[in-house]
Amino acid sequence: MSHSTAQIRNVALAGHSGAGKTTLFEALLHAGGAIPAAGSVERGNTVSDFDPMEKARGHSLNTAIASTDHGGIHVNLIDTPGYPDFRGPTLSAFSAVETVAVVLSAAAGIEYGTRRMMDYARQRNLCRVLVVNKMDADPARLPALLEEIRDAFGPECLPINLPADGGTRVVDCFFNPQGESDLGPVAEAHQRIIDQVVEINEQVMERYLEVGEEGLSGQALHDAFEQCLREGHLVPVCFVSARTGTGVKELLELAEKLFPSPLEGNPPPFEKAGRPIVARPDPKAHVIADVFKIVNDPFVGKLSVFRVFQGTVRKDSQLFVDDGRKPFKAGHLFRLQGKDHVEIDQAIPGDIAAVAKVEEIHFDAVLHDSHDEDDIRLKPLQFPTPMFGLAIEAATRGQEQKLATALHKLAEEDPGFQVEHDAELNQTVIRGLGELHLRVMLERIRERYGVDVNTRPPRIAYRETISAPAEGHHRHKKQTGGAGQFGEVFLRVEPLERGAGFEFVDAVKGGTIPGQFIPAVEKGVRQALQGGAIAGYVMQDLRVTVYDGKHHSVDSKEVAFVAAGKRAFLDAVRKAKPQVLEPIVDLVVAAPEANVGDVTGQLAAKRARIHGTDAGRDGEIVIRAQVPLAELNDYAAELKGATGGRGRYELEFSHYEPVPAQVQKQLTEAFRPHHDED
Repeated sequence: MSHSTAQIRNVALAGHSGAGKTTLFEALLHAGGAIPAAGSVERGNTVSDFDPMEKARGHSLNTAIASTDHGGIHVNLIDTPGYPDFRGPTLSAFSAVETVAVVLSAAAGIEYGTRRMMDYARQRNLCRVLVVNKMDADPARLPALLEEIRDAFGPECLPINLPADGGTRVVDCFFNPQGESDLGPVAEAHQRIIDQVVEINEQVMERYLEVGEEGLSGQALHDAFEQCLREGHLVPVCFVSARTGTGVKELLELAEKLFPSPLEGNPPPFEKAGRPIVARPDPKAHVIADVFKIVNDPFVGKLSVFRVFQGTVRKDSQLFVDDGRKPFKAGHLFRLQGKDHVEIDQAIPGDIAAVAKVEEIHFDAVLHDSHDEDDIRLKPLQFPTPMFGLAIEAATRGQEQKLATALHKLAEEDPGFQVEHDAELNQTVIRGLGELHLRVMLERIRERYGVDVNTRPPRIAYRETISAPAEGHHRHKKQTGGAGQFGEVFLRVEPLERGAGFEFVDAVKGGTIPGQFIPAVEKGVRQALQGGAIAGYVMQDLRVTVYDGKHHSVDSKEVAFVAAGKRAFLDAVRKAKPQVLEPIVDLVVAAPEANVGDVTGQLAAKRARIHGTDAGRDGEIVIRAQVPLAELNDYAAELKGATGGRGRYELEFSHYEPVPAQVQKQLTEAFRPHHDED
């Protein structure tokens, strides 16, 4: 159908692996008439899991996009991976939607991934809906599960429909609240929703108190409901069985009547020159679109998927990428339907579309059609820090460039995958969010790009910092015949709070260091930051203030102040009680109750701080701890041994903190810095 922005609903399906997101994705497409029959993960014929690796593994590795029309609305659905290793593509999809439907399995209950996705959606200021899938698996457990949901995510989680007749159908709690459900009278659930909704708007509340619910117009209720969603005052809970289709049409109807359109959702946090701006969903305004997904297809080439926030992108439009001065022509526009690319003539605000074979486009690029939109950026997304690493090299000489190209393309596609080059060790290191993540990337390098590689463990990503203020000084003087080199720098260093990064302050008075040489001083300081001072690791969480120096009218050059800045900084750091920092990760381990003692014993030996345990399902205990990443080498094998293969774990970067004195001594003694340049 031809649709307006008001008719669009953009929804991401997210949640823990195994919750049934892909099956629900299929069921929604089928219910909307986009596909004649729902595929299944087991048969490998779903719209979203079309990659051969996804079919072989039986779970999603990438986000997939498809749309369906229903009851006057156009629904863009994004199916996201549930495994935490592939959280990068999942979170990037959040920038393209107004609503996140967090899917949980009624059989498994609230899992770690459920909590994380609810947190991420709340942090991104997105509307959240909890979809309880597999409601027919154990109907007797649903009342307890609903209480667990409210305990975990707050009293604002209220059912918008309820299962009835043992989960064979659902009954509406909002529009047509009649009869009984498996969880009690529908009228009671309806009243709780109304009480929650009218709270948010004073005028609606006053009208409700005067004349009751019957005196409220449908539009007034809709507006108040939508405001509740947008402000997180209400999180609807929907019951479905994606496998049988029960509740799926009702979920589409909920999207039609209550989910926010791009006109109603919270505006995305765009910035121009560091100041916030609001993209207006006006089809006649200048174009502003954000690229949230890159696909390097061996047959189609590079495919850039974007969400339009302002203006209309038409076929053959001239568009700019970020601050680029040369436009590209959008010769073909596509709407994605899984692996299929359907050509379209235009994309209006709220639409999700794609262009192919434009090499200069990158992830998170802003596309626009006017230089008035130069400098516009979507506020940078926060992604989990990749902590698992492997040093990698081509197994066959002559394939180094082919490997470099493959790594570049994979890093373009997945913001949770990073490629680093360690110049000191002359090694390339790939980093991901987990062991599975890296295994999949290695398989793609081999299968998609035809490169065999050798790998070995890299160094842990330690960092260095200082723990006290200090001052440093260096005079760089070199005479080699003719004009010499001269630069003198006085600076001070001081520690910042953990995670603050690096600050450089120019406090020079009276031109003792001319302004044109201050960037050279900063360059020298940054060179030293990268090389480390005591153990060879990048330095962070400190401020450097340059406050004095000297120059020579003839001999002062940029290279002299680069050298002086670097040496003065190192001089100060050595007096500032330098420390080596190690990455600490949040670790969640699920293990059979009988093995918990062995697991906690293992963790205690790894300098872990155990924060608590929770009862899981089927006799499992979930252990939450913080552990130094350096202690987790071979942890997968150790956990397997301790639990007979029944344990599993997830980890996510938390913060850096100082290593024990003995570890710092070992690291500094092992460091053999290159000789400083004069």
